[in-house]
Amino acid sequence: MDILQSRPSCKIGPSILNADLSNLHSACTKLLEDGADYLHLDVMDGHFVPNLTFGHPLVKCLRSKVPEAFFDMHMMVADPEKWVEPMHDAGANQYTFHFEATKDAAALARKIREVGMKVGIAIKPGTAVDVVVPYADLVDMILVMTVEPGFGGQKFMADMMQKVKYLREKFPDMDIEVDGGVGPSTIDACAQAGANMIVSGSAVVNAEDPKAVMSLLRKSVLKSLQEYEIR
Repeated sequence: MDILQSRPSCKIGPSILNADLSNLHSACTKLLEDGADYLHLDVMDGHFVPNLTFGHPLVKCLRSKVPEAFFDMHMMVADPEKWVEPMHDAGANQYTFHFEATKDAAALARKIREVGMKVGIAIKPGTAVDVVVPYADLVDMILVMTVEPGFGGQKFMADMMQKVKYLREKFPDMDIEVDGGVGPSTIDACAQAGANMIVSGSAVVNAEDPKAVMSLLRKSVLKSLQEYEIR
C-alpha cells in the first residue's frame, strides 16, 4: 500500500512500540481496523540511542501477518546504511534515517530509493532544521522529533513547531511527520504548524477508545491542511 501522494494528506501512524509486543499481530490489526493509515516501527540499536527494540526479523514476521499495512521504519541506529537491504527484504515500505547518524545523507537516500522504499529523513530536537533542506529533492518525508529519540514518556517540545512551520512554508508539498508526545492535548499545535503525518504512541495505543483518539487527531490535521490550501 502506497500512502504517499503528490500533495500532503492526513496520515495517522500509531507507534507499535507502545502496543502489546507479546501479541503484536492482533494489536496492529486492531489499530488498522480502528483507522490507522500506517504503522510506525521504532528500531533502536542501543548505540545511536541507549534503548534496544527489534530488527528486521520481527518486521518480516509482522509483514506476513498484516500484508496490507504501510510500515514506516524509524531507524534510530548508528549505521543506517547497514540495514537498508534487510529492511526492504523484510517488507518495509519507508525507511526513515536520522541525519545525525550518517556521513552521507544524499548517498543513503539514493540507496534507499534504489532498493524500492520511500525515503524519510529525521532530525533530533537539537539539530537545526536547515540541515535537511539540501536533501528535500531526495526524500519523501521529513520527520521532526518532538522529544529526544530513544526515550518514552517525555514531554512534548512545543518549540519544535517552529521547525515544522518552516518546512511546511518552504516545502508545501512535502510530507512532514512529528513524533514524540503527540496526542489530543498537543495535536492542534502540530497541525497548525503544518504537520500532516502524525505519530502517536501511548495516546492512541493505551487509550480506551483508540479509534476515537485517531479520529480526533485526524480532524485537527484536516482542518489545518484545508487552511493551508486556502492561503
